[in-house]
Amino acid sequence: MASMNMIEAVRDAMDVKMSQDPDVLVFGEDVGYFGGVFRCTAGLQKKHGLHRCFDTPISEGGIIGIAIGMAAYGLRPVTEIQFADYIYPAYDQIASEAARIRFRSNGQFTVPLTIRTPVGGGIYGGQTHSQSPEALFTHIAGLKTVIPSNPYDAKGLLITAIEDNDPVLFLEPKRLYNGPFGGDPHAPAGNWGNHELGDVPADHYRIEFGSARRITDGDDLTILAYGTMVWIAEQVARDKGISADILDLRSLLPLDINTIEESVKRTGRCVVLHEATRTSGFGAELVTQVQEQCFYSLEAPIERVTGWDTPYPHAQERAYFPGPKRIGLALERVLRN
Repeated sequence: MASMNMIEAVRDAMDVKMSQDPDVLVFGEDVGYFGGVFRCTAGLQKKHGLHRCFDTPISEGGIIGIAIGMAAYGLRPVTEIQFADYIYPAYDQIASEAARIRFRSNGQFTVPLTIRTPVGGGIYGGQTHSQSPEALFTHIAGLKTVIPSNPYDAKGLLITAIEDNDPVLFLEPKRLYNGPFGGDPHAPAGNWGNHELGDVPADHYRIEFGSARRITDGDDLTILAYGTMVWIAEQVARDKGISADILDLRSLLPLDINTIEESVKRTGRCVVLHEATRTSGFGAELVTQVQEQCFYSLEAPIERVTGWDTPYPHAQERAYFPGPKRIGLALERVLRN
């Protein structure tokens, strides 16, 4: 085991796969010599060479288009989109090409492509560096969508993504790169614990998609969360003395609906958390599935706590972010019913 933050765990996953498989390539804007804006690819070019880890022009559509061609002919590209906010020029390539080639070719071609990109706020990046567009991609048939909340999961899930024969969107919460709110003087009050580092195996391991992780066992209510929101859910429930069954979804598509259903039917109450905007966010899908599967077990209406339906503000990040105060109120409302 080694102690790593999420940046190091992501880098280690790519290093492990590049060492094992010569068909694994890493490329994107500034990922080579510079090692990436967040240093997730630092040292990979030096270790594996210019042809295995290289920089691209500033063209997200071009990055993904080239990667699709490589993947269709047997390579396993791992691309980086510098911020999720910049992924939209590549949306057509992802939705119309990468996700459909297996179906369109009747299985003759697959696209083992991994698209890494940082998501969410936490760095005061304003509206063009803080978006959480996961719901736009869970709507695409043929594309898997994954989002880790800790270093151990980040490495295991990324290795699984690289080995998958279909395209995977791998979303990395930038707020968690160095631990939840690590070093942020404006972070919400509370003892967040020492989550900056995690124990991560040094060698190869996998975490299968569609397997939610239970963070805490509880009987009062179920909290569904992913990414950054997992840690805030844990803190709020602990501070309020609530026995919460907190599930870290880990992958949004495929979704571990069996674990969700078991938990909600047992607790009878459910709160859904995410940082993205509320309208048509992934929380709406979660609420719908819980309603469909658990209606007769629910003791109270399902609550959603999300970002607001506005662009992510620069100076008012903490007002936008669904923090401890708003989550605490939602938990109290559910328990009162």
